Amino acid sequence: MIFPASQIALLINGRIEGDPDATVSSFGKIEEAGKGQLAFFANPKYEEYLYTTGASVIIINDAYQLRQPLKATLIRVPDAYTAFATLLSKYQEIMQQQLTGIQQPCYIAQSASCGQQVFIGAFSYLGENVKVGNNSKLYPNVYLGDNVTVGDNCIIHPGVKIYHDCLIGNNVTIHAGTIIGSDGFGFAPQADGSFKKIPQIGNVVIEDNVEIGANATIDRATMGSTLIKSGAKLDNLIQIAHNVEVGHSTVIAAQAGISGSTKIGDGVMIGGQAGIVGHIQLGDGAKVNAQSGVSKSIEPGKAVTGSPAYDYTSALRSQAAARKLPELEKRVKELEMLIKQLLGEKVS
Repeated sequence: MIFPASQIALLINGRIEGDPDATVSSFGKIEEAGKGQLAFFANPKYEEYLYTTGASVIIINDAYQLRQPLKATLIRVPDAYTAFATLLSKYQEIMQQQLTGIQQPCYIAQSASCGQQVFIGAFSYLGENVKVGNNSKLYPNVYLGDNVTVGDNCIIHPGVKIYHDCLIGNNVTIHAGTIIGSDGFGFAPQADGSFKKIPQIGNVVIEDNVEIGANATIDRATMGSTLIKSGAKLDNLIQIAHNVEVGHSTVIAAQAGISGSTKIGDGVMIGGQAGIVGHIQLGDGAKVNAQSGVSKSIEPGKAVTGSPAYDYTSALRSQAAARKLPELEKRVKELEMLIKQLLGEKVS
């Protein structure tokens, strides 16, 4: 598909500088883009490529002042990065709208129901009483257990497994290999040293506008629901244990692990490889630095780092002090020598 700069500008509320009839048919990174491609410039680190790129159209911030003329047509917007993301979303939406119908072979239970403009890829399985909403896309090898509900405009990528009774809201994206609703890790210690499994009879509820990365796992609740609230964004390779609650618009980076029954507030940011113990609370707006080990509740708005995690500002001060230790050791030795001299002691 070919798009003129004027049409792209309308989509992102941009202002054109240059030829409004310049056309593009694909996207490219600013350092590699050629004729007929659309690029964006937002990071000053790539400024040199702005003047050498072969891109036909470039999305750029309103505030940026050119140092020399460009051959490319510019589309000026308040935030080039956000505008480019919006454009990519529109493009993806157009491409996905072309996917409809049911590929074969598939298994779809007679009691299952699908809305309009649904796509179900080959080798997918839809169990009893499954409901799939309008415009949702299930790519090949997706498994939906009995009584699973998937809302409207969802994208379920290849190999996703959603166990029985789990509920998926609208506009949810789940990437390849993710498991939703596997058993929570619950075992009761016995007198003989063995462990008795505790049945996990709850489910997982994922609200609207959530995105979950590849190969993540979200365990079903022992009772009740493991809950991912609207707008949350989860990266690849994340473990969410039973009965955890993840708040609205919270973001969690790759390889983080959240232990059972922990409650995470709204707008929380959790860095990669962070580990969080069970049965604690992270207040709204809290921030957990990468590789932190969180062993107790965090107040709203507070940032922590380290293992065990503690106040981020205090940690920075400690790190700064640690860098000065060799100098401090030298000064201590000099003071010891000076004291010995004042006391008339022999200095070796």
